[in-house]
Amino acid sequence: MSLSPTAAITPTATRLAAVRDEIASACRDAGRPPGSVTLVAVSKTFAREAIEPVIAAGQRVFGENRVQEAKAKWPALLDLHPGIELHLIGPLQSNKARDAVALFDVIHSLDRPSLAEALAKEIARQGRTPRLLVEINTGGEPQKAGVLPEQADDFIRRCRDEFRLPIAGLMCLPPADEPPAPHFALTAKIAGRNKLNLLSMGMSADFPIAIAMGATHVRIGTAIFGDRT
Repeated sequence: MSLSPTAAITPTATRLAAVRDEIASACRDAGRPPGSVTLVAVSKTFAREAIEPVIAAGQRVFGENRVQEAKAKWPALLDLHPGIELHLIGPLQSNKARDAVALFDVIHSLDRPSLAEALAKEIARQGRTPRLLVEINTGGEPQKAGVLPEQADDFIRRCRDEFRLPIAGLMCLPPADEPPAPHFALTAKIAGRNKLNLLSMGMSADFPIAIAMGATHVRIGTAIFGDRT
């Protein structure tokens, strides 16, 4: 298992190493180098005390769902641990764009023109440019955020041309009751025709399939941190 040389052998460190080994195995099966997939450790709902052992085990990329929760716990952690990359993987309200641009290095949930406009204004104001991913609602689920697949090309073009946003990739969250592979394949197809390199696809239950379909980022929480209360 791949642990940082200075990491204590804790249950969390052991789980993290097991996830890294599974990612490496999935990459080998797909004929890809392990370095082509970034593990985003999803620390939403977990306190600083639960995150510290994961940092100590060498993890440097983390994902949060809510801006306010991230603001409450991450500034102090970032001061203690320079070099951490923070991803916003949950829905983003337009009125939280200022905080999101200031705190996050990658935003996975761009999904509507009003948010694109708000992000563009904050990027220009702050001079800070997080990488932006467009969220695709591949299942057309009304309760979920995300751009519908048939509207994705036009939305990406508008983000680029009208709002001058540097779109880096796509994110998807397949329906829980459907096989994920077709949804990953659809997202990869949209990314390919729009010349986007980043694909945020796959979580604890399905990340090997996502890696086989071209995921560059997998979002894994439970398999590392354990069950959420």
